[in-house]
Amino acid sequence: MTPSRWVKATDGLDLAVYETGDPAAATIVAIHGYPDNASLWNGVIQLWGEKYHVVSYDVRGAGRSGVPRSRAGYRLAQLEADFNSVIEAVSPDRPVHLLAHDWGSVQGWQCVTSDRLKGRIASYTSISGPGLDQAARWLASKLRPSPQDLATLFGQLRRSSYILLFQVPGLAELGWRSGLLDRLLGQRPVADGRSLADKVNGLELYRANRRPRRASSSRARAEIPIQVLAPTRDPFIGHPLQTQAPGPYASDLRIHSVEGGHWIMRRHPEVVAQACAELVDEVERGRQQD
Repeated sequence: MTPSRWVKATDGLDLAVYETGDPAAATIVAIHGYPDNASLWNGVIQLWGEKYHVVSYDVRGAGRSGVPRSRAGYRLAQLEADFNSVIEAVSPDRPVHLLAHDWGSVQGWQCVTSDRLKGRIASYTSISGPGLDQAARWLASKLRPSPQDLATLFGQLRRSSYILLFQVPGLAELGWRSGLLDRLLGQRPVADGRSLADKVNGLELYRANRRPRRASSSRARAEIPIQVLAPTRDPFIGHPLQTQAPGPYASDLRIHSVEGGHWIMRRHPEVVAQACAELVDEVERGRQQD
């Protein structure tokens, strides 16, 4: 894909931004996860046609965007700043609707609970990605002498075991370059626009953000409509984590279980397109009536 524009991040990195649809319509900004790039959303965006002003961008280190020189460039605070830079460029005068997946959803929760971005996000559709602090609190809540809770906890730890491998510099990179990780995680070596660079560079997301974002006991709550689309067959993020962890962090939360796996937007883009559109249209109708 050819970027529609380049946006300069606060640290000087160039972010590749793609735009389609009617610039006068409601703006939807889509953030991809790991190890993807903005092409993840192609199937969803095509289904919307010209109805919305749709913006996607390659997260730093992925696609055609620049690559940080240090691990600090992948921290959540910088990723939040990147999102802010993008929306200031594409929709400076109107709030945007956020759609995000996987590590994009981790960034999304950072943004919708940020004081700096209050009033800039109208709605949020999150897929397969609770926030890091949400996940940490949820995991801690399962450390109880209950067989059911312990089984749920260990089930998620098993699903997340690949993260330990990602923390070892050199080993995970070798796994991607050799194709071993593709086989272990059920990925194709080259699929849907992903590149080896996307896989290798994005490992720093895991290494730069090892600790939950907020260590204090307070919870930042989002005050906008949020929906979580929870694939029932996600091999990496179990259904309980997806559906239970976000509860304390949103005042208007809708949970929708959807049949499919982690990359549901690739196999069933119509499910994501319809769910996101319904929330966007609902919020836009409310804004017009105010």
